[in-house]
Amino acid sequence: MGELGFLGLDKPEEYGGQGGDYYTSLVLAEEIVHAHSGGRAMGLAVQTDMAMPPILAFGTEEQKQQWLVPAIRGEAILCLGITEPDAGSDVAGIKTRAVRDGDEYVINGSKTYITNGHRAHAIVLVTKTDPEAGYDGFTLFLVAMNAPGVIREKKLEKLGMHASDTALLAFQDVRVPDTAVLGQVGKGFLPHHVGAPGRAAQSAPRAASRAPSASSSRPCSTPAERTAFGRQIGKFQVNRHKFAEMATKIEAARPARIHDRVALPERRVPVREISMAKLYAARVAVEVADECIQIHGGAGYMKEYGVERVWRDMRLNRIGAGTDEIMLDVIGRSYGL
Repeated sequence: MGELGFLGLDKPEEYGGQGGDYYTSLVLAEEIVHAHSGGRAMGLAVQTDMAMPPILAFGTEEQKQQWLVPAIRGEAILCLGITEPDAGSDVAGIKTRAVRDGDEYVINGSKTYITNGHRAHAIVLVTKTDPEAGYDGFTLFLVAMNAPGVIREKKLEKLGMHASDTALLAFQDVRVPDTAVLGQVGKGFLPHHVGAPGRAAQSAPRAASRAPSASSSRPCSTPAERTAFGRQIGKFQVNRHKFAEMATKIEAARPARIHDRVALPERRVPVREISMAKLYAARVAVEVADECIQIHGGAGYMKEYGVERVWRDMRLNRIGAGTDEIMLDVIGRSYGL
């Protein structure tokens, strides 16, 4: 992917990127679904749209040369460390501490559900440097994963996305120089908050584009080929209407991404519309995949047909990059409620 330039489509040419705008990364998010591997798409998205952006926006030139350049070339894998065993959607509950000791920081804590965590060369790590300062107490660090004290405790087993490794990580007296700080001390919540809409924006096109894979190609041929009660099952009105409903919902999910495409390149982040797009596309993707399993009957429950894999992969979209409940809360608050 790096050799082909796909990891830096919207990144500056001076760092090895292609110099494109945000449209290009959305196109990749849509088209990568044709690889029929949700895990591959997720691993790439973490690299290009979750870990790289804060380095590009807030990193020093030295940090960019050390991590951004090889990441764009595909020679370094990045991950993002936010979620903890006791802190998921509630980012304020993060307990991983970074304590100053001379010209170094000592980091202790744990992170879980970290995509790329077992293969990553570096992690963009969210920590607390001042527990009493609220959102002004967060600090981001760029930490090499081979640093003493960084422990890849466990490779987690997931319902889907099996092509993507997900790790439980521990940090035990990890010492990093003050040059490892990404951005400003005490301002780590800003890069995380700024990147959140981008993570949701990437999730929407992936979900909306993957949904048709459950109802097209081979899955779609099954209702046309399989017979019951002397007729092709696709000829029954109930199934014909199911396909019509699914096609309509998938098509309705696509225009919702227009806001992402128009506003993000102009640096006007439409948080409400992105949240709506992510929420709706994720729900439609899961609903369509589930309905396709139903249409296939017992065959849909078998791995042979691949429909169940689409459902397993898609289910994460209602949790990752902002749960349905968080999206609803963001939308509600945007109306002043």
